[in-house]
Amino acid sequence: MSESASERSAPSLSVNDGTSIRLRSAVRGDEAAVQALVFGVLRSYGLSPDPELTDADLADLERAYARQGGRFTVLEVGFKGAAGRSEWQVIGTVGLLPLPGHPEVGELRKMYLHPDWRGRGLGKRLLEQALADAPVLGFQEIILETASVLAEAVALYRRYGFEPRDVLPGHAPAARCDMVLGRKV
Repeated sequence: MSESASERSAPSLSVNDGTSIRLRSAVRGDEAAVQALVFGVLRSYGLSPDPELTDADLADLERAYARQGGRFTVLEVGFKGAAGRSEWQVIGTVGLLPLPGHPEVGELRKMYLHPDWRGRGLGKRLLEQALADAPVLGFQEIILETASVLAEAVALYRRYGFEPRDVLPGHAPAARCDMVLGRKV
């Protein structure tokens, strides 16, 4: 994977074991890695990917997020690749998108973390990044749809103040989701 200027400027962080990670805005070309991660996690919980409807936003991240007033963030881990070159692999994602008909409400979407990287505080970092991005994007509230089978994610959302809420008028939750949570920014 070649690095664009925005990728090179993303600050590198580390987890307790010294592994280099970074959060950065998604760029054109991230779609295949993002889809592989999201669809793999969904399947691991017995949930079906829906590339035609619910997951259609993953086909063109720039069009679906940045051009719509939102943001899609990827979490990457660094490693030494061929010939000792530093390379990065997508291990987590989170998106924020204005809810149609409710521009002051951001929908938190596609928050997923590769199973091998759980338990290191990285899901927390993804959620904190989205919470920091929300007011910058003009959102006063964040809602999300989730499936109760994603117990770890639901527990994280609850720790960060997300509470059950009603579906907003004109918005129907995805078929695989059985919970709607929200909080003020």
